[in-house]
Parts: sequence; structure tokens; C-alpha cells
Amino acid sequence: MSVVSFRWLRFSALLEGSSLLLLLLVAVPLKRLADMPEAVAIVGPIHGVLFLFFISMLFSHAARGDLSAKQTLIGFIASFIPTGTFIYKAKVLKST
Repeated sequence: MSVVSFRWLRFSALLEGSSLLLLLLVAVPLKRLADMPEAVAIVGPIHGVLFLFFISMLFSHAARGDLSAKQTLIGFIASFIPTGTFIYKAKVLKST
């Protein structure tokens, strides 16, 4: 279990959470209220890539045995909840 690799997992959690908040709190309101669909067209795919990066890092750590099944499941569920990955990073990954 490498400190550097957990650093990347923590960083990916921050990126994924930030991109979800950016999508929900900035891009979607711009699309709906200001008739700017290009905001979602730009931020949506970026969030998608960051989501996949976080999930791949999460399952990579699980496959190596760095994370338990419970920690992995919590991380997976947290990735679908706004601010979930921030809480996951602070509560679950703080001890790794």
C-alpha cells in the first residue's frame, strides 16, 4: 500500500466531487435558467472522465487489497452523492 497511490485516490476524490458540484450548481442552472446548454456540454464530459478516473482508482486499490470491500462500496456510493467523495476522503481515506 503506497502513500503516493493513496494520494492519487484522495486527489481523484476531490476532483470528482468538485466536478459534480460544478455540474450541478453552475452548469445545470446555466442551462436551465440562462439557456446556455453548452455549459453542460462542456462540464458534463469532464465530470464523466473524472468520475471514471475516481472509480478506476477506487477499484484498483480494492483489487490490490489496499481497501476493504466495505471501504470500496462506501466510496462507490459516495461518488453518486454531491459532496459524498469529500466526506469519503475525510472519513474513510484519512486513516490510509
